Amino acid sequence: MEMKGKLAVVTGASRGIGASTAILLAEEGAQLILIARSEGDLLQVAERIREAGGVAHIFASDLTDAAATSNVAQRILQSHGVPDLLINNAGAGRWLFAEETPEGEEDVMIALPYLAAFRLCRAFLPGMLSRRNGMILNINSPAALMPWSGATGYAASRWALRGLTEALRADLHGTGVRVCEVTLGETSSNYFDANPGSYLRLPKLAKFLPVLTPKQAAKHIVKAVRQNRSTYTAPFMLAINRFLLWLMPGLFKSISRKGDFPHP
Repeated sequence: MEMKGKLAVVTGASRGIGASTAILLAEEGAQLILIARSEGDLLQVAERIREAGGVAHIFASDLTDAAATSNVAQRILQSHGVPDLLINNAGAGRWLFAEETPEGEEDVMIALPYLAAFRLCRAFLPGMLSRRNGMILNINSPAALMPWSGATGYAASRWALRGLTEALRADLHGTGVRVCEVTLGETSSNYFDANPGSYLRLPKLAKFLPVLTPKQAAKHIVKAVRQNRSTYTAPFMLAINRFLLWLMPGLFKSISRKGDFPHP
């Protein structure tokens, strides 16, 4: 997809991968709509884009809330029209065993990324289908390929997003609307600082993979958009692991799970 003049919606755009992706898309000539909870952080990202000559509009919204998500989607449609590109990047979830998960936290985990992505797709798809053009890109975790021990709700929500991606791909075949899933390995952020002990639950194999910066992750995402990819996995060694998982799933799972975090 050529991004010049296109309208792109990016969720979770206030920092990290979402912010870096929005900035890079703006450099490619896209007009950006940025969604996240923090209006202040969104303003900073939008200002960076505008100072560089780009176009960015912000919509502060809590995408874990169904009514708020529906409302923000309708506001976007009314004020800017149907987006050409929807990037579902917003996500949440601590790495916890099922019995460790506080009551209600599982609702947040399934709301972000899965339910938010589903609701935004439902809102924007009629316009994309009428136009017979558009792209939905879901950013996912390796947990959607092979869950690891001690991250039950997190992994389940990522499998839900993967299921949504596959179902949409089947639904939209031949309609002109493309669906892409980008699976990224560990990306530098404050996640482990904000969630003490989570790093110990990182799969053993993952510790041998290079850590992406948000800017590197954004470059992979924009590359997937430009090339109209249906799947994209980065870094390269994670793509190799994904191939091995497909080639010999039983053996690969057996080897990788030897380093799993033990159940207490």
